[in-house]
Amino acid sequence: MQDFDAYEIVQGNYDGGMVLLADHAMNRLPPGYGTLGLAEAAFHRHIAYDIGIEGLTRRLASLLNVPAVLCGFSRLLIDPNRGEDDPTLIMRISDGAIIPGNHPITESEWQHRLDTFHRPYHRAVDLTIGKATAVSGKTPLVLSLHSFTQSWKGVPRPWHASVLWDTDHRAVRPLLDLLRADPNLLIGDNEPYDGALKNDCMYRHCMRTGLAHALLEVRQDLIGDESGIEEWAQRLAPIFQKLNEDPALHQRQVFASRTGPYPA
Repeated sequence: MQDFDAYEIVQGNYDGGMVLLADHAMNRLPPGYGTLGLAEAAFHRHIAYDIGIEGLTRRLASLLNVPAVLCGFSRLLIDPNRGEDDPTLIMRISDGAIIPGNHPITESEWQHRLDTFHRPYHRAVDLTIGKATAVSGKTPLVLSLHSFTQSWKGVPRPWHASVLWDTDHRAVRPLLDLLRADPNLLIGDNEPYDGALKNDCMYRHCMRTGLAHALLEVRQDLIGDESGIEEWAQRLAPIFQKLNEDPALHQRQVFASRTGPYPA
């Protein structure tokens, strides 16, 4: 179980002022975990990873020549976009799929997954942001990429993409404006989820530290193949570059979270 990469850092220009993150990029499990008792088909569903996001993040990192951090394990093992105290950190059931390998789970196994997978990923995020700050002399704009299903429990989700956020509006407002400039796109604002989640990745690395950031969700059916990934990469790259040119997005400013006060 130890010979497994919890993350991958895609190298880029650390002086570029931007870092990309992909918390749910991959559907892999260390060999010792098998399939957690699930059918193999489960690992091709959204419960295991964010469909299309690995390819989209790699392509954007290449087009923009900026570093990216990709999580190397399936969210079914442990979810890197949840705080360590979140009850959904290791899911026992996800969208109707019972996960036998996650229930029952011993305290030592819970701790092992934190130490071996969850924490190394977050250390890699810290390292990448820190290196970008040191090289450029300014804080980077952090953009996190995710994808969502086109429907949920039979209810269609009409948005092509959506921006999730808490209270730091600095990158969010211009990102929404730039995306909505295309009349063919329906862009959500904190849809289909609310972006304020205590101790998630954006809270941990950006809200508490004052880094300008945004989380972009793209609908999975739009990036489910190479042509869709390329279309969205070509659409997003100039938008991200435009955002990155704003000096105000490279200064620290801590905003109060809607989830409550930050821990001391």
